[in-house]
Amino acid sequence: MSARVLVVEDDPKIAALLRDYFAHADFTVEVIHRGDEADAAIARFAPQLLILDLQLPGRDGLDICRALRARGPDPAIIMLTARVDEIDRLIGLELGADDYICKPFSPREVVARARAVLRRLLPSAPGNGALVVGALQLDAAAHQARVAGELLTLTPIEFELLASFLSQPQRIWSRAQLLERVRGTDFSGYERNIDGHIKNLRRKLRDHLEGGDPIRSVYGVGYGLDAGALT
Repeated sequence: MSARVLVVEDDPKIAALLRDYFAHADFTVEVIHRGDEADAAIARFAPQLLILDLQLPGRDGLDICRALRARGPDPAIIMLTARVDEIDRLIGLELGADDYICKPFSPREVVARARAVLRRLLPSAPGNGALVVGALQLDAAAHQARVAGELLTLTPIEFELLASFLSQPQRIWSRAQLLERVRGTDFSGYERNIDGHIKNLRRKLRDHLEGGDPIRSVYGVGYGLDAGALT
């Protein structure tokens, strides 16, 4: 996969390791070590994916993530951190990060998860039809979703979750099934990350449905679509 990856990591050894693994996997990769250098590097390099450390000199990763998501869904963001508290992971996801990896980690896993995130950014093959349930329409080929004709701004994971729900409107998906669907593989221990993405997707849909909630939560099972809220 040929894609541009910007690694924002202040530890020189970790940054060099990630640079080498991404380069070996045929990515175009650049590295910076300070958070206050991120805006200039993003403007110059136009990465499709950020590998973003949480704790950075000059400007922290959460602030960078917040600012990027205020502009739109691109680039994709995978956050790195040595902090393992669940609240830290959820904060990152609520700000719009596409994935979250705790240190220490395997660089091979980082590359694998980067591939999975970036696959969701690639356009689908021509000829794919739109998925429509009530007021909600999703066009996989154009990578667009609309509610009552209004365009939704979704992260790649939110788009893939919505596509899963629309593809089988009667189905209830477990967290593990949704995780495998959006990442292309199941990384044990990260199922709860799905909750943060569902929360963000639900909020965006509600904003266009005057408070209606089109996502069902089934305790002990998982999530699905409530088609009645879309009529």
